[in-house]
Amino acid sequence: MKAVTCHEGRLALEHVPDPVPGHGQVLIEVTRCGICGSDLHARTHSDLTADGAAEIGYDAFMRSSQSVVMGHEFTGRILSYGPGCREAWPVGTRVVSLPVLEQEDGVHLTGLSVRAPGGFAERMLVSEALTIPIPDGVSDDRAATTEPLAVAHHAVRRAEIGKREVAIVIGCGPIGLAVILMLKAAGVRTVVASDLSAGRRALARACGADVVVDPREQSPWTSYGERRGHLRTAPSLMELGLSTMKTLRRVPGLPWWRVMRAAEKVGATPKGPVVFECVGKPGMIEDLISHAPLLSRIVVVGVCMEADTFRPSMAINKEIDLRFVFAYGPDEFYETLRMIADGTVDPTPLVTGTVGLAGIPSAFDALGDPDRHAKILVDPTSDATAP
Repeated sequence: MKAVTCHEGRLALEHVPDPVPGHGQVLIEVTRCGICGSDLHARTHSDLTADGAAEIGYDAFMRSSQSVVMGHEFTGRILSYGPGCREAWPVGTRVVSLPVLEQEDGVHLTGLSVRAPGGFAERMLVSEALTIPIPDGVSDDRAATTEPLAVAHHAVRRAEIGKREVAIVIGCGPIGLAVILMLKAAGVRTVVASDLSAGRRALARACGADVVVDPREQSPWTSYGERRGHLRTAPSLMELGLSTMKTLRRVPGLPWWRVMRAAEKVGATPKGPVVFECVGKPGMIEDLISHAPLLSRIVVVGVCMEADTFRPSMAINKEIDLRFVFAYGPDEFYETLRMIADGTVDPTPLVTGTVGLAGIPSAFDALGDPDRHAKILVDPTSDATAP
């Protein structure tokens, strides 16, 4: 079969052996596969990522010396089952699957390991236990966005953001746009999007962002107005504490400490916005810690592949809550597919181009220009060589 391999950072269309489903595995014909930012990173930083993965016990992440078929945002049609399968769905059923393949030596990341070739191919293997039928009425294009949207769904859930809190999304590449979609699906009323690219700002609006800014012209920290009461200086926090105590202690016998604790429980105490870092470049965390209002919650979604630094003292002084998120759970993946199916989330603005297998190298190049594309899908049956 035809597949695109990555070796020493070079993408090449080749003929590779047809996959044969093993125990608990399903052979599918690939109908769509999205190109992910992780694919762009893995092409050039696979050895660095593999070293980090090995430190936490996974030693099979792709390395530059290997020839790997990438692609982990896929849809397909069932062709056959391996031994030990339940065979729950008829041959020809359209499916998505979590990109994890169980092999004899353990589980492997689909499209990011030589042991689990991915969706930049005509056919591939998936684990039956992680496979989900695509609901009727959901196109292959929309279903192929399940995986990146599940990443965003997980990030929004981990953020624990309330509907009345302000969300600020820094970076409107594919993952930032997916976060915007999931924030609006969660009912968040004020979503601010910030990006240097005019094209990405336009896509952020299409995805539902309420305020869109070019950070060179307007600060995302003040773009949504001062009415939220976000505190921007240490004296303002101290003055608030002093004025609150003065007010409470005017009431004789009032257990002011209990009132303050009760106010905290109902969300009446000061807090900052919830910030989603979706850029993934050195210096971004320090920049956000330095400029975000006090008491902000920063959720790091972007994957920075290089060593980075920030000032813990500044984060402490401003009492910044810093959270890092990764991937998603099977429940979140399933919920995301259901949200696409019932219209809660419309991923249409994410997809800006489609290529065939031969067009994957040009698609990787095109994704380097933020004004040209967001999410490019691969259709193995297409002859398109440019998105």
